Amino acid sequence: MKKLLLIIVLIAGFQGFAQEKKAKIEFKQTEIDYGNINKNSDGTRTFEFTNTGDAPLIINRVKSSCGCTVPSKPEKPIMPGETATIVVKYNTHRVGPFRKTITVYSNASNSVVILKIKGKVVDPNAVDLKRKEKSPVLR
Repeated sequence: MKKLLLIIVLIAGFQGFAQEKKAKIEFKQTEIDYGNINKNSDGTRTFEFTNTGDAPLIINRVKSSCGCTVPSKPEKPIMPGETATIVVKYNTHRVGPFRKTITVYSNASNSVVILKIKGKVVDPNAVDLKRKEKSPVLR
């Protein structure tokens, strides 16, 4: 009986040492608001993150919710404590509001992270018909 108890205690003790090391991804922010952005302007934004785990972080895949948003990921592993970025380029050719998601897949303990972008593309050269209709006519 004493031997069985000793074996159980030893196994429980070794389990603490044998825990697997894991990467952990922590983003500085998970949503970027472009606000009003001019048509055909630079739609590139950056999501910064840190590997706060104790194992190398590998970003396996980064996927956007549509073809108008192109994300890029680091190709090399991010070591514990290191910071890196996911770069997102939104195509600002279409006028109007937008909301898009970028899904990040990795080997981290939180293996799937959803990033969001939103804003409104405006055409500074477009005539504001509502404003024009309400303005007084000078004669």
